[in-house]
Amino acid sequence: MADLTLRPVGDDTDAGSAYENSTFEVRDGDDVLGAFTVTLDDSLTASVAWDLGRTEEPRRSRAVNLAITYALDELGVTRVQTLLDEDSVADRRAAARAGMRRDGLVRRVGAPDQELLSRLSDDPHPGTREGFVAMLNAALPKKRAIAQALVRDDAGRVLLCELTYKREWDLPGGVVDPAESPADAVVRELREELGVEARVRGLRTVNWLPPWSAWDDAVLFVFDVESWDPQAPLTLQPTEIAAVHWCDRELVRERATAATIELLDSLDDDPAETYREAGQVFRGTV
Repeated sequence: MADLTLRPVGDDTDAGSAYENSTFEVRDGDDVLGAFTVTLDDSLTASVAWDLGRTEEPRRSRAVNLAITYALDELGVTRVQTLLDEDSVADRRAAARAGMRRDGLVRRVGAPDQELLSRLSDDPHPGTREGFVAMLNAALPKKRAIAQALVRDDAGRVLLCELTYKREWDLPGGVVDPAESPADAVVRELREELGVEARVRGLRTVNWLPPWSAWDDAVLFVFDVESWDPQAPLTLQPTEIAAVHWCDRELVRERATAATIELLDSLDDDPAETYREAGQVFRGTV
């Protein structure tokens, strides 16, 4: 297999010459695979765009890597970026295999959303083990994780939070931060939201929440948390917590979110189940 080369379009200069906005043919021997445009955005950043037609792997990712290498080595930039339509599966795969990582999503009206991808000059080379691991880590989905506390008083009532941003009450807790364990997250949330130092007894159950309204799906970790004196004063986080309530089953059904009502019903029906799915209690093999 011949080495891929870049050839400037409409110019006889070598591909190593720097242009502020340059177009190149990508060649595999005598075959023209497609074209690249390399734009020097500023002294540190270049943007690449390409049309490689029906070129298949691995030549497609090799061609993308060639254009990125040109921009990094010949133009002296430290960052190369591109925008790709979310439905451009072949181009997105080629960009990932050429070491580009997803930076974010660019939303558009009346057109497919686009992914912003980039590669930095000090990123591991895509041909190395480190580069392959980095590519996988960047490409794999990131599922939202939530940690909540199940706290009961001596009478068996459940602690629910009256929230400032929605009508229904919910269990205390919140979203797990990056690189934070769910158990640490529920302790942190109780400290931030209620001003208490919680003691986690253990994991009660895991509940998968399907996409709902504008929210993506999530995995909910529900922890048994040791109760505190119901009469003890709490320091509520005013931006999120309007009040807290110790709720019997009737009040739970009257005021809690539908997902919380279903979860507590499910825990009563089968307290030993370790995995559940909102909308149904999961009975299969995990």
